[in-house]
Amino acid sequence: MAELKGLAGARERWVSTGGIELCVAELGDPTRPTVVLVHGYPDSKEVWSEVAERLADRFHVVLYDVRGHGRSTAPTPLRGGFTLEKLTDDFLAVVDAVSPDEPVHLVGHDWGSVQSWEFATVRRTEGRIASFTSMSGPSLDHFGHWIKKRMARPTPRGVGQLLGQGAKSWYVYMLHTPVLPELAWRGPLGKRWPKILERMEKVPAGDYPTPSLPSDAAHGAWLYRDNVRARLSRPRADAYAHVPVQLVLPLGDIFLSERLYDELELWAPGLVRRTLPAKHWVPRTRPDQLSAWISEFVLANEEREAGVPAQRTKATGKHAERFGGQLVLVTGAGSGIGRATAFAFAEAGARVVAIDRDTESAARTAEMAQLIGAPQAWAETVDVSDEQAMEKLAEKVAAEYGIVDVLVNNAGIGLSGSFFDTTPEDWKKVLDVNLWGVIHGCRLFGKQMAERGQGGHIVNTASAAAFQPSKALPAYSTSKAAVLMLSECLRAELAGQGIGVSAICPGLVNTNITATARFAGVDAEEEKRRQKKSSRLYGLRNYPPEKVADAILTAVVRNQAVVPVTPEARGAHLMSRFMPKALRAVARLEPPL
Repeated sequence: MAELKGLAGARERWVSTGGIELCVAELGDPTRPTVVLVHGYPDSKEVWSEVAERLADRFHVVLYDVRGHGRSTAPTPLRGGFTLEKLTDDFLAVVDAVSPDEPVHLVGHDWGSVQSWEFATVRRTEGRIASFTSMSGPSLDHFGHWIKKRMARPTPRGVGQLLGQGAKSWYVYMLHTPVLPELAWRGPLGKRWPKILERMEKVPAGDYPTPSLPSDAAHGAWLYRDNVRARLSRPRADAYAHVPVQLVLPLGDIFLSERLYDELELWAPGLVRRTLPAKHWVPRTRPDQLSAWISEFVLANEEREAGVPAQRTKATGKHAERFGGQLVLVTGAGSGIGRATAFAFAEAGARVVAIDRDTESAARTAEMAQLIGAPQAWAETVDVSDEQAMEKLAEKVAAEYGIVDVLVNNAGIGLSGSFFDTTPEDWKKVLDVNLWGVIHGCRLFGKQMAERGQGGHIVNTASAAAFQPSKALPAYSTSKAAVLMLSECLRAELAGQGIGVSAICPGLVNTNITATARFAGVDAEEEKRRQKKSSRLYGLRNYPPEKVADAILTAVVRNQAVVPVTPEARGAHLMSRFMPKALRAVARLEPPL
């Protein structure tokens, strides 16, 4: 076997089927479970390169150019050469060559998913497929039944769904016209397609698309012509999946409506659904997310088939469909609200990066996050106030773990004392961590989100002190008020890029911040006494950080701007808006310390 260009370390082989020569690439250890990646239109197998390289560490990964695409040969004549029956023949030939004794785990995107639904539902493939992950490509049989149901009993909602999907399917009509699609792809469209993907889908430049794109797209038009009208008009009644199915649903897909999959559980019992805030070409724009979901699904089914108790805790949180597999970075994750937040995202199936200046605490959080449900979790040590250290962290996270989907800037320190007792050094310490730490996180990780162009969310932990003045907390309150205003400004700036920003404003929460808070203007003995008394008061209040973590996940799901947490925080927020004089009067009271 030769090494294949465009896929680092891949091995190449040729598989013959029905007069066609299919170009097949393999990565990883052939003794491990086999994952077969099937590309869509107008792609070639290179669309999967980023996903394949991530999966190759754990699996035997197989990619092949569909007939008439990439380096595979095209049928002669083209008409009638791309039917689902012949594509199934190709798939079985590849599977028999690369995994003759064990079933494979199938993954399809776009038309790769369309044909893979055929593989997963026809009798002759039973026993050859262990699981199927589908994205951006419905079964034509299911689609046909979906249309017939809405046409047989038209309702305003059903008609709206038909019209909506009909508008999204404009390209299907175009591909059925004779000659014109071929001329367009071999002419100006083929030349401009890479720039179109880069501009519309934020697909990064690289080994994709390949130079074969014009001929791939011209040949691939017959995928639609040979199958779409025939199957939509006469859909199979027995198109039930005989394998476990995972559906990855990009919420920003411009070609397919979410409503197409409303009744999919009828055809695929036990369906696992995943939603992804992304557009159509997720194998190129979100390879980290996809590889995490594919790995989790494959391993779960391998364990089930082997009868081995799962070694990993499956995500069961109420937000598992929303956050499963996403990359979440939490600063100040070594304890308190940060640790609770890391655990909440882990329970929802997210991959977690736990950041703290205490190495041991961060490592413990990451370790526990994996036990709770995170597919992967990492610990990183950094002082968020250190600009250069944060820059290095952002580079490392992007290179090794991927672009962050949710950023939680939570790290903070407490400081109490009157304004004149608070030294310039005290002010600097508080602002460096509480404000500049948030600025560094937003600037570095937020910029990566924006450049990726697939949205995301930033959560900044402020405080009820942001809108509740106190003569005992001038530095702390000022830092948190600044975080609140920064969040509001960023929310306005990033809204057009699909990036939400939320400011979380907890009140009295039972964490260890009081035990480590500084008290300006007093000696060490008095400071220790006040720390103990503050901790006791917060303990008596006993509002758990887990409730704040739950509010953070809800804020991301609902894209909330400002979220006061705890009754006293909500009361202070209301007073700041409707009774500011009363709130100022309360600020003059002496704290019970």
